[in-house]
Amino acid sequence: MKKLLGMLGLAKRAGKVSTGTFICEKTIKSKSAKLVILASDASDNTKKTINDACLFHKVKLIECSDMSELGHAVGASADRAVVSVNDNNFAKAIQDIYNALNETEKG
Repeated sequence: MKKLLGMLGLAKRAGKVSTGTFICEKTIKSKSAKLVILASDASDNTKKTINDACLFHKVKLIECSDMSELGHAVGASADRAVVSVNDNNFAKAIQDIYNALNETEKG
């Protein structure tokens, strides 16, 4: 998980990340978001809103970490429930790390 959050921090420093439910929902709808990361401890309402938007606009969604770790990874002073990655290369790198983590947990 540390590697995934590190890559997310790198994407933030490159200016390829949006944070917060409202802003991420806008990036999903505008097709800017390539990958959305949802905190596992986000509220049910936030989860439904973001999940529905991602399904409708065909944006990949992963659920991992918690709001505190997501906020820390993107350098925010507060917790973050939703982070969108707005670059294909960073999105692919993060998705690959996520898939590798899931494979090691299953195997």
